[in-house]
Amino acid sequence: MNAAWIVNGRESAVEPADRGLAYGDGLFETMARREGHIPWFDYHWQRLQTSCKRLDISCPDRSVVCSEIAALDPSSEDCIVKIIVTRGSSGRGYRPVQGASPSRIISVSPWPNYPESRYLHGIRVCHCGTRLGENSALAGMKHLCRLEQVLAQREVEATGVDEGLMRSSSGYVMSGTMSNLFLVKSNQLQTPSLHLCGVAGVMRRAVIETAVSAGISVRKRLLSVREIAEADELFLSNSVFGIWPVNAVGDKQYSIGPITRMLMDKLRIPQNTRVLNA
Repeated sequence: MNAAWIVNGRESAVEPADRGLAYGDGLFETMARREGHIPWFDYHWQRLQTSCKRLDISCPDRSVVCSEIAALDPSSEDCIVKIIVTRGSSGRGYRPVQGASPSRIISVSPWPNYPESRYLHGIRVCHCGTRLGENSALAGMKHLCRLEQVLAQREVEATGVDEGLMRSSSGYVMSGTMSNLFLVKSNQLQTPSLHLCGVAGVMRRAVIETAVSAGISVRKRLLSVREIAEADELFLSNSVFGIWPVNAVGDKQYSIGPITRMLMDKLRIPQNTRVLNA
């Protein structure tokens, strides 16, 4: 399939004065569409609604967005769906214009064919030098300001690994460049607390809920580089690739343990069947 975009329901360009383009003043959701359905669509929508409220941006109508997604991709071909919501267009300057009309941008793009080895044998990861700025006003949201991740991905590419871990400005390990981080220590699942920075991922939420339902203790806390090195199991998650076990961070080797495999199995990862209906 070919990538396709619509802006406010039309095949048109984004206005040059759009605040999403000028200032990153907006939000986005990236979702997997499998066999015509989006797993965990309700979770994506809840995050978008909550984040729009935090930024005081009007959230688009859900039924309109669903109709536009279906129109862009009427087939059942697997693809990636992206929703971008910005505050809309305004004149020069940071101060938003009262009553601006938000922009709604929706795209579909081809499904990425990730190597099966990443699920079977795990991935190699590095620690990135680029840090995440700490700002509780933005923590948890999937806002458009992603230059830190862009710089970190350049490090990943230069290192030749599959993904990179990012620390906060205080030195805590917060996430991957495009993923949430989990570790297992003494049969307890741990994931970074995201009150300082980072994205509260949809797959992160699904992993936590699945673990709790399976009777596994889950703890959200700030994690150090040393604690990452001492973990029994390590894996990364996002809503497109699901779960990737980590087999190495730098020179430190990890086994793909039973809790990681159990979560992958319960969440049907790799996703050869649809998980939930949108």
